[in-house]
Amino acid sequence: MELTVAQLAERLDAELAGGADDTDRQITAVCPIEAAGENEVTFMTDDKYKAALEKSRAGAVIVSAHIEGLDKPQLIVKNVNSALIETLSAFAPQLRAATEGVDPTARIADSARIAEGVSIGPYVVIDEGVEIGQNSIIAAGCKIGENSKIGANSRIDSNVVIYHNCRLGKHVIVQANSTIGSTGFGYSFIDGAHQLIPHNGGVVIEDFVHIGSNCCVDRAKFANTIIGAGTKIDNLVQVAHNVVIGKCCLIAALSGLSGSCKLGDGVVLAGQVGVGNNIKIGDGAMVAAQAGVIGDVPAGQKMAWTPAIKARDAFRLVTLTMRLPKMAEQLKKLTKRTEELEAAEDDKK
Repeated sequence: MELTVAQLAERLDAELAGGADDTDRQITAVCPIEAAGENEVTFMTDDKYKAALEKSRAGAVIVSAHIEGLDKPQLIVKNVNSALIETLSAFAPQLRAATEGVDPTARIADSARIAEGVSIGPYVVIDEGVEIGQNSIIAAGCKIGENSKIGANSRIDSNVVIYHNCRLGKHVIVQANSTIGSTGFGYSFIDGAHQLIPHNGGVVIEDFVHIGSNCCVDRAKFANTIIGAGTKIDNLVQVAHNVVIGKCCLIAALSGLSGSCKLGDGVVLAGQVGVGNNIKIGDGAMVAAQAGVIGDVPAGQKMAWTPAIKARDAFRLVTLTMRLPKMAEQLKKLTKRTEELEAAEDDKK
């Protein structure tokens, strides 16, 4: 797609300022400040990028307030991030839409119920009792197990495996190569060997959940592993059996949630966070990257470090740790001076 600066401003409901002679310039893409060319629009979310913006070749910039002296069209909006989403959507690649219907190589059980508008790609396997809601897309190579349900307008990307008795809501996205409903990592040590505990429960993924590539969501031993509505999960995340994740949580890549832990609504886990068995994390809590959570976290608390402690205490520890080499040198000098003084006293005796 191509839009003039003026057309883009209208689409974003933006006030247009600066560079009045360039409002007819064609915009073809969105780029970062440093990389943008004269037919690309960029954006600024922080004043620290002003210097870079002045040097940028961008044909226009999306900002939250007018920048004096900037000689290029400025699209002034209330929320830059919201405008950026709209702009990226406008210039998204126009990929071939999924074709409604069933590919001839797919294998669909007789008792499966496929609603109108569904697209089922090559070599998909859909077992007995499966239900797929209207306008959903099941891409090539997926396997949907017995009695699982997928709500309307959902997208299951290539090579996803959804085991039996899993329920996915509406507008769910599961990206390529993820696995939903595999047996959890639950064993009991009996008679000198690890015995697998049967996992008879299921998985419930509520509406508007997004799950990245190569994620694993294990089925429950009993009841369900649950991912609440609106939660977004990055790539390479492990969700163990009987975990309950609240609504609108964010879980970044390489995080792992151990069995039966519970996350409240709006929890944020940064990359490589580990959460121990049966841990409870309260609403709105945030955990910094690479933290290991081994105790319950109150609502709204910010945590960091391993084992995880209050973030402000962790930052204090980091500061002190960075001072240790200097403190060690000071201690060495003080020790030497003390020894010299003690030796001098001994010589006087």
